[in-house]
Amino acid sequence: MSHSVSSSQDFDCQSCGACCAYSADWPRFSLETDEELDRIPAEYVAADLGGMRCENDRCTALDGTLGRFVACKIYAVRPIVCRTCMPGDDECLMARARHFGAAA
Repeated sequence: MSHSVSSSQDFDCQSCGACCAYSADWPRFSLETDEELDRIPAEYVAADLGGMRCENDRCTALDGTLGRFVACKIYAVRPIVCRTCMPGDDECLMARARHFGAAA
């Protein structure tokens, strides 16, 4: 049985969090229904209502310390862009490189 070099098993999202602290422009709402958006607590929604509220590029729904242990406070109702980011994909690798260096 062979394993790819960057299989999703190599990426422990709960000890990373880089994708949730990459850019204030990244956690934008896109195809969510009004019902889905209504489930996101208002304190985590940006003032322009276009995405998640961020402080210094970090989503305010991210709890914990990057690179150690993190968790999403609204994981069950997180936006589509958060659901589609997959361990080891291009967005993941860009965010990890920004926070932890290219060798991350």
